[in-house]
Amino acid sequence: MRNTNEMEVTFDSYSANERFARVAVAAFMTQLNPTVEEVADVKTAVSEAVTNSIIHGYEQEVHKISVNCQITENVFIVTVKDTGKGIEDIEQAMLPMYTTKPELDRSGMGFAFMEAFMDKVEVKSAVGEGTTVRMEKTIGKGRSLWTTQSL
Repeated sequence: MRNTNEMEVTFDSYSANERFARVAVAAFMTQLNPTVEEVADVKTAVSEAVTNSIIHGYEQEVHKISVNCQITENVFIVTVKDTGKGIEDIEQAMLPMYTTKPELDRSGMGFAFMEAFMDKVEVKSAVGEGTTVRMEKTIGKGRSLWTTQSL
């Protein structure tokens, strides 16, 4: 069995709690000794996923969002889950610049940012049941190579 560590937080879908989610996730991942860039990448991806739940999943109504973090060796996994309206067409929703809320001046880049900053992004959704976004990032990938080359 691999050595794992896990934490989960659940909070109301107020936009102010997006900052809380970022900080909670960053604090938990510090045990992997990530670089500043790795922390920033994960925080950005979490921010996008939580914001999607607030704006699209719950359409600004207040319900619960759960963020689960798991560490297995040097792989950091974060899952953001809501029980909102769900996504009708995941493939379309993940296209850069696609948005269902153009009136809110949303850029439609949430999933594109998640995919850019994380190693793996999986989205599961059912209309009327909610959405789960699972993201993975290997921490410290380039570090050992850099240290050996700098000797």
